[in-house]
Amino acid sequence: MGVGNASPDVNQQIAHKEIRDETTPLLPVKGEEEGFHEFNGASFSGAVFNLSTTIVGAGIMALPASIKMLGLIPGLLMIIFVALLTEASIDMLVRCSHQGKITSYGWLMGEAYGQWGRIALQASVVINNIGVMIVYMIIIGDVLSGTTSDGVHHRGLLEGWFGAHLWNSRAVVLLVTTLLVFAPLVSFKRLDSLSYTSALSVALAVIFVVITAGIAIIKLIDGTVAMPKLFPELDGLSSIWKLFTAVPVLVTAYICHYNVHSIDNELEDRTQTQPIVRTSLALCSSVYIATSFFAYLLFGDGTLDDVLANFDSDLGIPFSSVFNDVVRVSYAAHVMLVFPIVFFALRLNLDGLLFPTSRHISHDNKRFATITISLLVVIYTAAIFIPSIWDAFQFTGATAAVLIGFIFPAMVILRDPYGIATKRDKILAVTMIVLAVLSNSVALYSDAMNIFRKKEIA
Repeated sequence: MGVGNASPDVNQQIAHKEIRDETTPLLPVKGEEEGFHEFNGASFSGAVFNLSTTIVGAGIMALPASIKMLGLIPGLLMIIFVALLTEASIDMLVRCSHQGKITSYGWLMGEAYGQWGRIALQASVVINNIGVMIVYMIIIGDVLSGTTSDGVHHRGLLEGWFGAHLWNSRAVVLLVTTLLVFAPLVSFKRLDSLSYTSALSVALAVIFVVITAGIAIIKLIDGTVAMPKLFPELDGLSSIWKLFTAVPVLVTAYICHYNVHSIDNELEDRTQTQPIVRTSLALCSSVYIATSFFAYLLFGDGTLDDVLANFDSDLGIPFSSVFNDVVRVSYAAHVMLVFPIVFFALRLNLDGLLFPTSRHISHDNKRFATITISLLVVIYTAAIFIPSIWDAFQFTGATAAVLIGFIFPAMVILRDPYGIATKRDKILAVTMIVLAVLSNSVALYSDAMNIFRKKEIA
């Protein structure tokens, strides 16, 4: 009997199967795929490192600029508040997924809102992750080749060591990085294969924090650090609107929801997922708070949108140039190792959008290679032309990131397809949606007004 002649129940079952097939994560079931029988499940520590690497990417570099805008006390409180909201939103996804035996975020949205719900989620992940990985490349370009901010040129490492040449220009450096670093790392088909590089990336982020904190403490003891601004300076309605432009940056810094299911699927014991999420968020929040506090303490009102660019001048301590180089090299390497973790979810969701009825991408090497190469080309090209990580963060944070991190999880709980939502869950879900819509609407409005003002001045 053909699909067109099937009964409504049969059609519903077929549609349900299509949703499952289209959104099943890459190699979701342990030990079932040919060639992976030796894989017995990811470890707790490996899962924590993979999730932490998903979180602590480029966002850490823009957070000090957010603190500069919001003031020290409101800024640090906002970091904690967004972390708590993130934990609550992931908990919503995990509980619903475990109850319904769901193995991907897209499938869960498909169960709650049908095909269009799945498409909306996958499109949001594609937009968010492309934006984030463009930011990663911009940071690598800033660190290795230099950047110009407000008419001031900040030299990159290679430019400082060897002078300005064609071979260490931004375009060439990013091309070499893409071919020699990113291309090999994004070729893995299982997320757990990246657990060791994830552990190294977290360690490199901690090195950055420790060095920044050490320098700030030394200068504080010497009395060469100015008193940081504790609260924002408000001189009118426009300055209040401008504060909201920091919200998308804070939201983007915690977005990891698109990899939670992939990590969950590879665990031997899925009851570990929630402790893994809490451990990872606690670790990342500590890194964010320490980085934001000490970087803002160190650079004050001179903190740049990409704080790494501040590490190109005399820090006022012995061996300043050595510390500058160590900080920038360690974080550039960290970003390089974060890239494949985020790329994993990007490739999977883009494939689901473009080829919803094809066999799984893990079984089609030609499609796997074509999508991988196409994405690398797009991200590389965009990173050459987008000038600032703040610009990229404001766009992705105010659009796709807030959908993935807060609005979609809240919508799933409000639809409650498995009957597990409590009254508290639904109140929290409504609160998350209202906060997300209001804050990001104001942020978008403020960004638009700033663009118009710049055009008028020009």
